[in-house]
Amino acid sequence: MLGDYQIHGIIIRRIVKKKGYVKPPQFEEILTAYEKECIDNEYSSRGMRTRLQRLFFFIDYLNMRNIENPNDITAEIISDYVKTIYVHHEKSIASILTTLRVFLRFLYHNGYIENDLSLSVPKQNKYYYPAVPSTWNPEEVKQMLDAVDKGNPQGKRDYAILLLVAKLGIRAGDIKSLKLTDLDWKSMKINIVQQKTGVKITFPILKDIGWALIDYLKNGRPIECNTSYVFVRLNAPYEAFGKDANLHNIIIKYTRSAGITIPKEKRHGLHSLRHSLASTLLSQGTPLPIISDILGHIDSKSTSLYLRTDMKGLKECALDPEEVFDHE
Repeated sequence: MLGDYQIHGIIIRRIVKKKGYVKPPQFEEILTAYEKECIDNEYSSRGMRTRLQRLFFFIDYLNMRNIENPNDITAEIISDYVKTIYVHHEKSIASILTTLRVFLRFLYHNGYIENDLSLSVPKQNKYYYPAVPSTWNPEEVKQMLDAVDKGNPQGKRDYAILLLVAKLGIRAGDIKSLKLTDLDWKSMKINIVQQKTGVKITFPILKDIGWALIDYLKNGRPIECNTSYVFVRLNAPYEAFGKDANLHNIIIKYTRSAGITIPKEKRHGLHSLRHSLASTLLSQGTPLPIISDILGHIDSKSTSLYLRTDMKGLKECALDPEEVFDHE
């Protein structure tokens, strides 16, 4: 806090979740207009909420610096604010800088400021070093599936969900939004538009997946359910999962039931089953483009991450230093 005061002459507001944000009077009109533009651009409610939350911290900073008019914002003030975000994760910093650029560009195009200050937002030197994906070996996945009690409605639902992720690699968001009309039983296919990419993709209804879905729909899904979504909560009201539900508890429950030990540093959300599918396909010699299609990746760069999980393949690529020296 003393460091903040030394650099900025103010104590910068810490991240505190509030029920409702109170807009500073001098920025109320601008923020209302910006929110309307976000709505007109059809941003998702979740994305818009995150975008505005990042922006409010910048607005609060301007307010504490006694900025009364948008034209009083300078490149120096923007630079000073950027100094306050360096403690964040690299991805968070990139998102904050993008939010600043978009907002400042909005101010310029709508005549609130005379100069395009979005050009004054510094660029970030980004390096693509993503973490190695967490995976389960095939034996652990089998243990997990075998641990599901399919004799009750919850077990029937969870088993179908786990199979869809483990064998088809469908994302949790797409499973939550899966509708009865997406199941084409005639051609034995699942047709969806991916929430993350907006791209239409088709999955085969494999034999075990088909029987698991039938068992759940006939004997597990509540009869009183009126929603068109396939997977629903099993407690009244019988509705689809909430938009923020990540289904994390499902995989936690059955790894524990199977007696699988999870290292602290290992990510073990439902997404890890997608990683496991990709890693297994890679170890079987499946080409990267085919794995990309299966996982619904737009860019094969995303799929290439799984090369780092194939330790056997990587060892085969290793060079013997003595052989290299002998051929110099």
